[in-house]
Amino acid sequence: MALRQDPEKLDFGHEDYTKASSYDEKSYPPPSAEHAESSTGRYDPIIDRYTEEEIKRIVRRVDLRLIPICGLICIPVPTKRPFVSSRLQHDSMTKELKLATKNPDRYSVITLVFFITYVIAQPPTTLLTRFFGPRIWLATITLCWGVTMIGFGFVKDWKTLVGLRLILGILESGFFPGVVYLLSTWYRRYEMGKRYSIFYLIGSLASAFGGILAFGLMQIERYPRTRGNGGWRWIFIVEGCLTCLVALLGYILLVSFPDNQKSRFVWFLSAEERQLIVARVNQDRGDADLEKFSFKKWLGGASDWKIWAYGLCKPLSLTGTFNPRQATKQQMNDRVYVTTKRRLDLANFSSGFGCATTVSYALAYFLPIILNLGLKYDTGTSQCLIAPPYVFAGIVMIATGWFGDKYHQRGLCVAFNAMLCIIGLAVMGWAYGDTRARYFGVFFATAGSNANVPSVLTYQANNIRGQWKRAFCSATLVGMGALGGIVGSTVFRSLDSPTYVPGLSVAMGSQVVILLVVGVLTVTFKSNNKKADRGEKILEDSPSFRYTV
Repeated sequence: MALRQDPEKLDFGHEDYTKASSYDEKSYPPPSAEHAESSTGRYDPIIDRYTEEEIKRIVRRVDLRLIPICGLICIPVPTKRPFVSSRLQHDSMTKELKLATKNPDRYSVITLVFFITYVIAQPPTTLLTRFFGPRIWLATITLCWGVTMIGFGFVKDWKTLVGLRLILGILESGFFPGVVYLLSTWYRRYEMGKRYSIFYLIGSLASAFGGILAFGLMQIERYPRTRGNGGWRWIFIVEGCLTCLVALLGYILLVSFPDNQKSRFVWFLSAEERQLIVARVNQDRGDADLEKFSFKKWLGGASDWKIWAYGLCKPLSLTGTFNPRQATKQQMNDRVYVTTKRRLDLANFSSGFGCATTVSYALAYFLPIILNLGLKYDTGTSQCLIAPPYVFAGIVMIATGWFGDKYHQRGLCVAFNAMLCIIGLAVMGWAYGDTRARYFGVFFATAGSNANVPSVLTYQANNIRGQWKRAFCSATLVGMGALGGIVGSTVFRSLDSPTYVPGLSVAMGSQVVILLVVGVLTVTFKSNNKKADRGEKILEDSPSFRYTV
């Protein structure tokens, strides 16, 4: 490493280098490209001690240490929801827990109670990520929900299942926004798109194979030694054990925030390299240094209407329900039909990530129908053919993340993904009779809906400043999505089979809302940036900050 040794200027903490005022051209080289791209205009001498190649290598080390483990510990989150739908559709579970009753609708109750605690606990549990540290907090709640999931496999009645779902809502509430918050503290604004995409891609690809695993585990009950223990119980138990294993890995491998210079779990960087990471973030947006917690400052984020606009891109959940009492006898005898119908019920109630994620969960319902009842593949083959659209979605996800980072565009990526989703949904709904065309539409709908999750996360992360406002925004962005699971109406009805045009129309409408919100934000951002350039307005409490359109 070509480090310029200057004993008088080498030893200072990350809170001190922003105050450095003695700049000697003989001691330091001219400002690098990193400095030239500065958003805050701060001079940070520690950055200029490293060449661009050295900085890239350090950031690459952060990538390899942070992104894979964050994606890994998020795998239980997306896979859990398809698993729940597979379990609740299981005949033995329905009989054992007496779920097929008219008053109350126990399927709906079991699903909805999760969101009560999930929404309420979202803001405070996200704060705990900062107070306890991500390694301790995220690993602990992951371990606790793994134990809770194991407990699901031993329930004797549906009321116990309700109680466990309430607990699960609390445990999961601080997880995803906590990980998003952690990632945002390590990277500059135009490095986030690719990183969020890769992080989310790991979890979304896992969800593509969740149905295959659930289908395989449900076969366990066919073996004589396991009779009396329904296959649905084994799904809970096995998933819970895997989640506990992931939690232990998270405790070992997760890292702390870059400003925590005392942490022993950032050993892959030296103390000065950590200072470099903090300096780069400060140079980009000036909020890497942790401020003393202020409840007023944290809650003050709620007064910014843009926070709720970002959230509006997420909560328009489509909540479909299938009532077995509305199905014909032939439909009830068709195991795949009932499986996929109930899958829609649970998956869309669980669509806590709003417009984009709602469509992706709805696809968990449509894919088995198209592949099994339309193209006449057997159940096992149908489950395998679910994966290719997610592979295509991963390609789109990475491509839009790369484009957004390179060209400093965020709203354009969100709008592109929404339009891609609309095209796919239209083909799925109005190409009935041509099942291969409908399967082609699934590729576009899956790509657009899944790619928009990291795109929206990056969109909001690029346009806010301040540690506590960032924590509040991370919580509201995910939490607002969960509200759709509570208040959503039943749009995919059995009487609309086999085209489901009303449900698909509502899904397309939610993507139109995303386009409108992005349009409003783009006009607002451009107008405010021009005012800031003329010195008429200060954005996000920083004279040099500019919004990313």
